Amino acid sequence: MKKMLIIGLLLMARPLFIFAQTTEDRKQLAFLQDSLSHLGHAFINDEIDIDRKVANATFIKTLVSALKIPNSYLFPFDSLKYISIQRSPDNRFRIFSWHIINMDGSYRYYGAIQMNSTDLKLTALADFSPLIQKPQDTVTDNRTWYGAQYYKIIPVNALTPYYVLLGWKGNNVESTKKVIDVLWFKDGKAQFGLPVFEEKGKNLERVIFEYSAQASMLLHYVPEQNLIVFDNLASPDPKTKNQPTTFGPDLSYNAFKLKNGKWVYIDNIDMRNIPSPNDAGFNDPKLDKIWDKTEKPPKQDQN
Repeated sequence: MKKMLIIGLLLMARPLFIFAQTTEDRKQLAFLQDSLSHLGHAFINDEIDIDRKVANATFIKTLVSALKIPNSYLFPFDSLKYISIQRSPDNRFRIFSWHIINMDGSYRYYGAIQMNSTDLKLTALADFSPLIQKPQDTVTDNRTWYGAQYYKIIPVNALTPYYVLLGWKGNNVESTKKVIDVLWFKDGKAQFGLPVFEEKGKNLERVIFEYSAQASMLLHYVPEQNLIVFDNLASPDPKTKNQPTTFGPDLSYNAFKLKNGKWVYIDNIDMRNIPSPNDAGFNDPKLDKIWDKTEKPPKQDQN
């Protein structure tokens, strides 16, 4: 009888121990999140190039330490406003992505994919952008990533299931880019790029838009119509029609529509039948530097 009583008390104590352990994990994650927030502010706002890079290196180490904590996948890290954290709609994974600005005004991107699993399954993403000669025609992996800061994940059920990624890609002092990329998994390993975009007789692995750094571009997913809509970009001067650094929206719109697992280009769509997003889908993260000083943060629509 005494032995059964002891066993019963142990069984009753077990869930209490689990609850206490989970609470302790969340406290540790919250503490590390606070450190990450300060480091993120530094690698975006610090005026000294080496200090930004040191803050970023410390941020990466701290983030990995946080993700090693049990059940870290469930922790939202929702106070980290200087990076993007996007969870796939099927909850299979989430992607962390962010950038730092180099001294010459160019950008370098950082990222990681965390799978939804009990044990940590983390894939680091190494930005290989400057060395990819034809990014629209190139399949890459995590070691040769065409870096971007993602703000939308769109799952597609096809013969090879994949996820469309909408991303912002600051380029340099003269131009900005936005990207429609594809993430898929081969033997459990992340691959980027898939020839699922049909545009004017060509099949593209990914779609890249480049435009003036002073302009803003719409790139928005409309789930009700399986459409990715975007501004048509053009130069205001015919003499510079081939110079993306002069491009900006010309008040017309194009789209890709999902048909049989592929995205088919549609020219000059009628936006009167398309739900309007609040803004261009993702604002330049550099604006944080301005709004931090004025203490009037802009509204960011991540959809």
